[in-house]
Amino acid sequence: MKALLDTCVLYPSVLREMLLAVAARGAFRPLWSARILEEWARAARKLGPVGEAQARGEIALLRAAWPGAELDWPPSLEARLWLPDPADLHVLAAAIAGSADLIVTLNAADFPRDILAEEGLSRADPDALLHGIWQAQPDLVADAAREVRTRAEAIEGRPWEMRRLLKKAGLPRLGKALG
Repeated sequence: MKALLDTCVLYPSVLREMLLAVAARGAFRPLWSARILEEWARAARKLGPVGEAQARGEIALLRAAWPGAELDWPPSLEARLWLPDPADLHVLAAAIAGSADLIVTLNAADFPRDILAEEGLSRADPDALLHGIWQAQPDLVADAAREVRTRAEAIEGRPWEMRRLLKKAGLPRLGKALG
């Protein structure tokens, strides 16, 4: 399965780390575009110059770790598409260009299921996607979550309870399942 990851699921960090840890274990192949990554870097500006610099460093590591995940497409593809918010057309174009199966986003209103279906796509919020993978492969997701928690604890210098960490990351169902 190939999943296009929207900006809103790549930033914040724990959500991105969880998705990529599960992807690294073979549950799905992540995809994105240069524009999606640039949106992430711009969003991190809210944290100040250090936030953007940190995001750009994380983006460089992401590109190195996932060669082939970054997509591009001809302008004619985006020009033929329609979404309620034209600013999201690049996300749909990237998903089509990468032959993705779904778009992982928190922005359901701007990706209507009927429009996505016309392009052979569906959408999923990250909690539903990861919870569904957990139901099919609980050990895979639990191992990924432990890895992410260990990194979060090392960065923050304090222990995290799994359910609380995942809930804070926008993954309440998964946190409840693993808590």
